[in-house]
Amino acid sequence: MVITSRAPAPEGGVHVPPAGPQGPPPGAPPRRGTAWAEGVERLREAATTEPGRLRIIGAALAALIVLFGAVSLWEVSVRTAAADDVVGRSQPLSADAASIYRSLADADTASSSGFLLGAKEEREVRQRYEKDIANASRLLVSAAATTGGSESSREQITLLSEQLPRYTGLIEQARAANRQGLPLGGAYLRYANEQMTTQLLPAAQRLYEAETDRLYTDYDDARSWPLVSLAAGLVALAALAWAQRRNYLRTNRVFNHGLLAATAASVVVLMWLAVGHTVARSSLSEARAQGQESLKVLNDARIASLQARAGENLTLIARGAVLAEDNKSDKYDVDFTTNMKALDAGLATALRLADDDAGRSPVTRAADGVKQWKQRHAAAREADLKGDYEAALPLVIGDKGHKDSSGSAFDTVDASLEQAVAHEQREFTLSARDGLGALGGLPTGTAVLAVAGAAAALLGIGRRLSEYR
Repeated sequence: MVITSRAPAPEGGVHVPPAGPQGPPPGAPPRRGTAWAEGVERLREAATTEPGRLRIIGAALAALIVLFGAVSLWEVSVRTAAADDVVGRSQPLSADAASIYRSLADADTASSSGFLLGAKEEREVRQRYEKDIANASRLLVSAAATTGGSESSREQITLLSEQLPRYTGLIEQARAANRQGLPLGGAYLRYANEQMTTQLLPAAQRLYEAETDRLYTDYDDARSWPLVSLAAGLVALAALAWAQRRNYLRTNRVFNHGLLAATAASVVVLMWLAVGHTVARSSLSEARAQGQESLKVLNDARIASLQARAGENLTLIARGAVLAEDNKSDKYDVDFTTNMKALDAGLATALRLADDDAGRSPVTRAADGVKQWKQRHAAAREADLKGDYEAALPLVIGDKGHKDSSGSAFDTVDASLEQAVAHEQREFTLSARDGLGALGGLPTGTAVLAVAGAAAALLGIGRRLSEYR
């Protein structure tokens, strides 16, 4: 017989339960979770019902369409602003910087031509010099006001503004001494030319390069594909397609008018975005390849012609007083030869880049003028090397008996290049404006269609939800 023992009951006969976890006391309020946990729980409960799922789908579709519209609006606005800068700011600034360089180089050429004429200096030559200086000064003021935050450009503009009055002062001293028949005039002119070639023209070149770099940056910004917008659009369309297929499988209804309208709005935005940027890229690429690149080559060629003409004049003025690095050759004659080679190369490139007869014709005339210029320069140089300065001078500057001078050939070259530059500038402006026009209306259209698409998606889902009421 097994005998079991029991623990004695406590005093009073009341049984005490074993120790362990205690539940909430009777009548106490239930334990509450956090607001986030409650929200998640409610969302989970809602997702278990079809109306709840539809509400989640509608909110997600509307959010995706709005996100697509917002990203597209941002990217399109950036590219439109860049294209507008190409047309209205950076390219004009680049062109003005090139004009500053040309004006300074032409002023140096005109001053040396006037010096050779001495007391017989023609009024047109003097007016040309004054017009060049005034044009350079005006463009410097304009560039200082519109160049924006470019530190490099501001530095060059400051340097040019400081050095230009010094250059003009030296030219006036050279002119006054030359009128009095003093040899010191030639020294002043050579010093002014040295200041032009070592300070003013390099600063103008750096200004042109800085503004051209900014132009190319704007080009790249305007032409870049809106990849984020395109990706967002594809995601929104994929979500809409999934939602409509789900609706069809559950209801056997082929179309939901709201979702169909949202899809149509998204497709329009996506196609407008793709086609608009394709056209804009094409037009801007054409403006760069057939306009800006030709302009750069023509500007360089024109500058080379101006510097060659200044070197030709200074060869007669210095008369061997300034030697080249080899300490044998005349420095200015060497400069003339170097610049003429650059001019030949520039004209060959410009002729290759010209895409129509209107662009090729002035370049061809300039090339013919260069051939005449070389022949007449050779004759003048031969006379000068023989010591016959009086015979060489009219062959360079011309007179009543020497109308076929190298100066007249230079004028033909310069006028032809000016015509070619004007033509390419028009070509650039037309193409760039076409590119800007292809983006016109896209920011506003994108915003309106995105809002309409999101509203249509919500209405389409709302139509399905009404069936459960």
